[in-house]
This record gives sequence, structure tokens and C-alpha cells, in this order.
Amino acid sequence: MAEPDTTPATPSPDRSASPPDQPASPNDRPGSSSDRPAPPSAPSAASPAPPPAGASAEPTPAPFTPRRLLLFGTGALSVAFLPFWLNWLRLTHPETEVRVAVTRSAERFVSRVALRSLVGGEVLLDAWPDGTGPSGADQIDHVELAAWPDAVAVHPAGLHFLARFAQGAADTPVLMALQCTRAVIGIAPALPPGAEQGPAYRRHVKELDQYDNVLIAPPHPGRSASTGRNDASAAAPLPALLALIERRFTRGEG
Repeated sequence: MAEPDTTPATPSPDRSASPPDQPASPNDRPGSSSDRPAPPSAPSAASPAPPPAGASAEPTPAPFTPRRLLLFGTGALSVAFLPFWLNWLRLTHPETEVRVAVTRSAERFVSRVALRSLVGGEVLLDAWPDGTGPSGADQIDHVELAAWPDAVAVHPAGLHFLARFAQGAADTPVLMALQCTRAVIGIAPALPPGAEQGPAYRRHVKELDQYDNVLIAPPHPGRSASTGRNDASAAAPLPALLALIERRFTRGEG
């Protein structure tokens, strides 16, 4: 499992999964001495490290043209920081309408209840309804979801998701929507040790290159929660992924 990698001046044994209070600003992430997070800068080093704090009092957020963003979290460990990124997104891009969806495996690391409080609305579960819940609960209209966003950010994207998406799988509502949408899809892979150099990942990236609306933010070196070494591939910070999407829009291709 990959986490962000930043080596602090004085290494700290703390491996808490909770993002820090906001005294400084995160990697490529938010953080500031005020309560507005600053744009990120670098992945963190702890296991799983929260986005480190930086130092900008009144950050000027980078522009983000898409007005409707679907943020999709898959089952990589760093999905635990999705509430942090949602808070950053709300503060730096309040004009962006955001919908959030997560996979069942992502729910091992992050609560939809927590995400719902930040989104201020429904958080979708990427699963077909089983008919046991209240009528209409957790149902996703994949046709509407494909048509709704201007852009999609898959953050983080685990190896299993990459394999399914690259092979054309459409066995869940969000995957079905992603296979059908014309929105720009930005993907931030988060990979375990060795996966980035493996033939499967390289093959998936090659297959995704055939999608004219898919962009991949290369992963960063990161510390593995399993090995304790910097041999994993951490997801690019969300601001870096949004910047990649923005460049597509500013070229007039969005």
C-alpha cells in the first residue's frame, strides 16, 4: 500500500492516519496559518503519512475550469485522506460542484458518514443496489452519472481499479459511467511495492492511452505501510491531478 513520501528534517515515528490540524500547509496540499488550506507541495513520509503542512497565509488557488467534478475514491490506503482533500477542495474551489463516490473496499479506510458531512450531500457507493435497503437508497443512475460531470478525478486509483477499467469492465455503476462518459477522467494511481515496474501496470497504462479522455498523473515515490521502506508508488496529490485536468481544459479539449 502506498502513501505519500516526505522526509522531515527530524524523522518522526508517528504513523497516524489522521491529517494534521492546520497549523501549516500540506504537501502539494492545503495548509496555512489561517484556516484556509494552502495548495499542496509534497507527499508526506509517515506510514500512512498525512499531507504535510506548508506555509502560506493566503494561498491563491490554481484555476480549475470544470464546474462539476465527480471525485471517486477506490480501495487504496490513501483514500483515508479523502476528507482532507474534500475540505481543501471546498475551501480553495467553492464554486466547484462536487459529487463523491467510493468503492466498497474504500470503506475499509474511510467512512461515507464523514465524507457526507464535508460534501453536504449524498456520497455514492459504487455497487448495484441489493434491494435490502430503503427504496432509492444508495442507488446510482449510471446514465445520469456519465452525463453529469465536466471532469472525473479517481483519487486514489488502486491497481485493481486500473485493471478493471483498462479491460473495459462495467460491472459497477461508477465503472459503467466511466466507460460511457465524455468527461475528462484524471487518474492518480496508488501502487504497492514493485507494481509500477510490473508488466500488468505497464499494460494497463498502455490500454488506457487509447482513451482520448483519460489522463494519468504519474505516482510519486512513497513509503509502504507494509515494508516501512520508500519502495511504494504514492498517488499524486489531488491538486496535481486537478492541474493535469485543467491543462486539458485550457487547451480547449475539455
